[in-house]
Amino acid sequence: MSKCQWWIPSCCKVLALLNATSNLMEPPKILHTDFYNEILDNVDLLQEYKNWQNPEYQGGFSFCQYPFLITISGKRTILQKDSETQMIQQAEKTIKAVVQQRQKVDMDNLFLNLNVRRKHIVSDSLVEIAKHKFDLKKKLKVTFVGEPGLDLGGLTKEWFLILLRDLFRPEYGMFVYTKSADTYWFSLHNRDAKLKEFNLIGVLMGLAVYNGINLDIRLPFIAYKKLLSPAVVPCNNPNATVGVIPKPSIYDLESVMPDVAHSLKELLEYDGDVEEDLCLTFQASIGQNQRMITEELVKGGAEMAVTNENRQGYVDLYLDWILNKSIYLVFRAFYHGFHSVCASNALLTLKPVEVEVLVCGCPNIEIDKLERVCRYDGYNQRDQNIKDFWEILYRLNEKGQKSLLRFITGSDRIPAGGFKDMTFKISRVNNPQMLPVAHTCFNHLVLPAYNNKKVMQQKLLMAISNTEGFGLE
Repeated sequence: MSKCQWWIPSCCKVLALLNATSNLMEPPKILHTDFYNEILDNVDLLQEYKNWQNPEYQGGFSFCQYPFLITISGKRTILQKDSETQMIQQAEKTIKAVVQQRQKVDMDNLFLNLNVRRKHIVSDSLVEIAKHKFDLKKKLKVTFVGEPGLDLGGLTKEWFLILLRDLFRPEYGMFVYTKSADTYWFSLHNRDAKLKEFNLIGVLMGLAVYNGINLDIRLPFIAYKKLLSPAVVPCNNPNATVGVIPKPSIYDLESVMPDVAHSLKELLEYDGDVEEDLCLTFQASIGQNQRMITEELVKGGAEMAVTNENRQGYVDLYLDWILNKSIYLVFRAFYHGFHSVCASNALLTLKPVEVEVLVCGCPNIEIDKLERVCRYDGYNQRDQNIKDFWEILYRLNEKGQKSLLRFITGSDRIPAGGFKDMTFKISRVNNPQMLPVAHTCFNHLVLPAYNNKKVMQQKLLMAISNTEGFGLE
């Protein structure tokens, strides 16, 4: 908007003050979605972004100066268009190099082609990503060695699902699952090991955002906060500090280790004599994978008692150690992996919670919208089996609905742009003895023609309960 009225920038500035004030609180007093202005989805946001990026732009105002007003769909559009531009530029660069060498242009050179073996998917993926590290901004295509099949999107999604399932396995030792928070956190036993694997996970997250694929990754909110610290990788400084949150809070820790966060909060609120009653020293002790890790928070911390007077300092050091220092090397590898794909000034417009939505999808499920986009093969929406299916889905509680969505799609979340950006198909098979089968790579449910709704519900719930991990079929 090069010639907007004076009142539009003025209103934006007032809202910016309100947004900044809200963000000073933990959690924010006003939800970030309450600031979204859906009318802006009809504005040429890519042009707004270009104006914002152009130092010679004379208009003086762009909505990208106030990104909290732009919806997640709008920001996704900006990021995707920016990604497409980078993809085209990378493809043009490849073609130019081939033509200059007077060689025939191979269309496969326009894609990021990964060839992996299922039984060696982690090691093969590491080799392939390293081999194609300068091609990460090309469109992704995956081939499973020794298997026929053209990647129209299904193989790519399957690669993501299988690879992440393996990397997050407890026995792999990279992440620790906290049941009370339902999140994974970086293992403290990997401070100087498996850096390539952590970089790979960052690359995977970047490729997912870049290629519009939702991942079933349960990282806590602070992980996305750290990914945007800073939002743009420092230029020409490989040793720059990245992925560090200044002065992390107990609120940040609650989504990682709720029990530890609760203990620290109780320590700050304790009315008695901390030194005499609790006998704490300036050491941090965390148990992971049936092993205890203890480290001094300051030099000589084992001999320094925690008192009523210095307990706030102890808590601050504890939080900084557990959320920053103890995992710095592995998170730095993770950070650089993500930004090796998603390096874009468009990230400056995103909040951490919005990065999570772009990576994992939106947690809000609206079954009526899913029903609207559903397509049928062998059924139609008037068939009794289909009516029964939707009645069962509507009657499930939120947890049950998410479990069923995870069974069908591999994730309990929907795309950032909503169900309109998602395909969903139900096919008929005339074998009422079998359980429903989900092809998660294609969001495809094979639903047998059961005799009645009661049997269908029993079979659906049985199929869901028998599915482990990513529910890949």
